[in-house]
Amino acid sequence: MFFRLAGIRHTSYPAARALWPIPFDRYLLGVVLLFALVAPFVLPDRYMLGYLLPWVIWSTAALGLNLLMGWAGQIHLGYAAVMALGGYGAVHLGRFGVPFELAVLGGGFIAASCGIVFGFAALRVKGLYLAISTLAMQYMVDWVINHFPGISGGSQATLQAPAVRIVGMQVVSNGGRYYVALAVCIVVTIFILNVSRTSFGRALVAVREKDFAAAIIGVDAFGYKLRAFWCSSFIGGISGAVLGYCYYRALAPEMFHLDVSIQAVAMVIVGGLGSVVGSYLGAALVLLAPIVLNNSIAALMQLFNLSPTQEMMTYLPLLLYGALISGFLLFDPLGLAKIYDNLRNYLSVWPFRHARH
Repeated sequence: MFFRLAGIRHTSYPAARALWPIPFDRYLLGVVLLFALVAPFVLPDRYMLGYLLPWVIWSTAALGLNLLMGWAGQIHLGYAAVMALGGYGAVHLGRFGVPFELAVLGGGFIAASCGIVFGFAALRVKGLYLAISTLAMQYMVDWVINHFPGISGGSQATLQAPAVRIVGMQVVSNGGRYYVALAVCIVVTIFILNVSRTSFGRALVAVREKDFAAAIIGVDAFGYKLRAFWCSSFIGGISGAVLGYCYYRALAPEMFHLDVSIQAVAMVIVGGLGSVVGSYLGAALVLLAPIVLNNSIAALMQLFNLSPTQEMMTYLPLLLYGALISGFLLFDPLGLAKIYDNLRNYLSVWPFRHARH
């Protein structure tokens, strides 16, 4: 039933290395992709723009940060700064007439270039010292964006993003911008899925577990950390560009403050380090749970004819949101991806609980 391995025979190396060898995994993936493709036709705009589009974009950003934190084991508290570099770089390139596709890639390269320059200094340390170093990057980028009007227009200014044009054709609909963000998310997901199947991914895992041991067996620990920092920053820059072009359609300094970096780290930790599915689940919980809690509490208050104070309506959702995250981490510290994996393993042998594959 469901995730059964019965009848699956690996007769070749490509078959053994398949991403989804179990048929039910492929069926489930097909259903998810089908829903993602038809969502603009079946969901109202307020659900697609308020829930689905930001989830897709932040899942992309979480995948990039998870590459650095989950696979390479390097903490990063300045990811919002990386996204800001990519977002502002892409928007300025677009305002100079660069096509949208090249502007987004240019924003990714700008973020990656700044990230790797900073990484040369930051990656000389590890642990909490690395966290403080990346936090310094966040404050430095915040200061530059706020004090250089040529970049942001000023601390209170909003920089309008140019229209999205694909192959010269302007994308004017909400569904069109959603498909652009979805395409970027799919490409990044395919890349991250294949990272662990390469020598690059295996080297990152070795560095994560013990960099000294990895160096002894010939892995250039510092070099692979820098590559992980570059790839993560590139994906973060692209995510920031898509966020500015397709969601906000403008950029402002307050969009990339420290709390956004903390939010991105929470997505990775709550979802599950080193997990692609966990990046999606973590982004959904951190991004969408406050909205769902707010709406649910308001509906319950209206249903029971209660008149709560404004302070209660402000802080009660935050209290429940914190309790929800704490509950998930207490239930399984390895994140939502581990809970999903436990359920998957249970269904693979149901109803024979004693069996394991």
